[in-house]
Amino acid sequence: MKIDKLKAMAGLVHRRGALTASVAVALALALPGTAAAQEKYPSRDITLVLPFGPGGIADITARVVAESLGKKLGRQIVIMNQPGAGGATAARAALNAEADGYTLALLSNGTAISVPLFKNLQFDPVKDFVPVSSLAYFDFVFVTKANGKFNALKDVLEAAKAKPGALNVGTINVGSSQNLAAELFKSASGVDFTIVPYKATPDLQVALLGGELDVIVDSQTALKAALQQNQAIAIASSGPVRSSLLPNVPTAAEQGVKDFDVTSWNAIFAPKGTPPEAVKVLNAALVEVLADPALQKRFADLGVEARSSTPQEIGKRLSDDIAKWSAVIQKAGIPKQ
Repeated sequence: MKIDKLKAMAGLVHRRGALTASVAVALALALPGTAAAQEKYPSRDITLVLPFGPGGIADITARVVAESLGKKLGRQIVIMNQPGAGGATAARAALNAEADGYTLALLSNGTAISVPLFKNLQFDPVKDFVPVSSLAYFDFVFVTKANGKFNALKDVLEAAKAKPGALNVGTINVGSSQNLAAELFKSASGVDFTIVPYKATPDLQVALLGGELDVIVDSQTALKAALQQNQAIAIASSGPVRSSLLPNVPTAAEQGVKDFDVTSWNAIFAPKGTPPEAVKVLNAALVEVLADPALQKRFADLGVEARSSTPQEIGKRLSDDIAKWSAVIQKAGIPKQ
């Protein structure tokens, strides 16, 4: 009899123990304190989608950052090149992925231009993405032929005032950042000149050295060889203050063209809905990585300034640039693509 009671008690204890264990497991799965929920970000590799093809400055600088950022986070940052359609191809690729911090997008001042330039962009960079940090900034330069008729920006302005429309200013294709910089310069300076679009920078340089163009507007990187070989001279930069990469070249604003500011930038954004903690981790890592002197030198050698930001700062920059370029495009009468 005693043996039967002991067996019954043992069975009850066993069943209660099993029940307790089951309840504990169920509660653990239901509560946010599980191992999965507490998984530290990042726990796997991250993809960064670029709206540019391989080999360009944006691609090269992104890969430099990706290498350093990957080492910092202990994960690989995989670059995915998706050029075309005003950045829409890359944006859709990022937005079609889970908003979990493992797929990011590179946006730029070109993105801000695409918003008013394209009839159907297929995405809204402000509403569909959340900012993480800027990566790089660079100015454009106004360049003339060495030993030519212009030695300073004031010479160009005076010539344009004397013969409105006679000067030829070259840029790459209509709607590019360089082309719109020239349009904004025309508006801000109050002088009239003819803006001539070319397919590529090498074509611009040939036209300048051949006397077909009086001035060209492009990035320092693109014109680096011509400047170093003293075939051309930089007479103004486009930023609000002198570039640390071109300290001896005065800005257009310094030379009387008030409120003229054109600064190109690249930045990392994440699809809307990305966990704030992931954005925080990424931003903190990028701030540290972009402050590294070795990385900054690599960027400077490419004609680009490495510079991080808060999410709020680069988010405002995107919104402000959309408004700026919308006004420029409308005033210049550039048709939507």
